[in-house]
Amino acid sequence: MMRSWILPVLFVLSGSVVATAEFFEGSPGIAAAILLVFLALGGMNSPLIFPRSIGEPEARRRSADDGRPVVFWRPGCAYCIRLRFRLGRSARRLHWVNIWRDPAGAATVRAANGGNETVPTVVVAGRPHTNPGPDWVREQLPAA
Repeated sequence: MMRSWILPVLFVLSGSVVATAEFFEGSPGIAAAILLVFLALGGMNSPLIFPRSIGEPEARRRSADDGRPVVFWRPGCAYCIRLRFRLGRSARRLHWVNIWRDPAGAATVRAANGGNETVPTVVVAGRPHTNPGPDWVREQLPAA
């Protein structure tokens, strides 16, 4: 759990150091802008944005049981963040696999995308779909 917070904390700490240096050099506006950028980077990479990731074998098993799609993603991916935000609360009904933390998930994405780790890749009923639209993904969710 703690490892998933290392990158966001490093962004916040780094931004704080750089912003403090700018502030003491007499540029409070630039310091504020830098701090905001680093806070945004930290937030985009934080585990708070995405539902808890599970491993690819577990996601595949759960998807077979409940029919929900599996989303393969990675931290910092703008398309993954867009998908997550546009899905809203529906995102919690999907199975999320972080390919940077799960080698099996990364291998699945590479197999589906000609050797590339293109995310988000959404697997529905065993068929991969690369960077699908949020509305399409929402339609693939089984009725509650």
